[in-house]
Amino acid sequence: MKTLTITEGRGRLGYWLKKATQGEDIGFMFEGKIVALRPVEVVSTDYALQEYGLTSEEMAVAEKRISSELKTERKRGELTRFVGNKNDFR
Repeated sequence: MKTLTITEGRGRLGYWLKKATQGEDIGFMFEGKIVALRPVEVVSTDYALQEYGLTSEEMAVAEKRISSELKTERKRGELTRFVGNKNDFR
């Protein structure tokens, strides 16, 4: 494993990230511990579980509740569709 200090790695971080994605073991020393750079697989099917701790069943219930609330708010005129573009958020 190639182990670097934060200072050593900072200047060529892109290089070290590329090496890690190519399978090389790269680590950074941080507070006396080595923190490894490794690619991870992001799977959207378990996002709710990872981010919010919701099971598939709980997510289905939440989705129905949220959809119902949105429908009610639209009927009341409390919620309108955004018709601008992404630059309006800046």
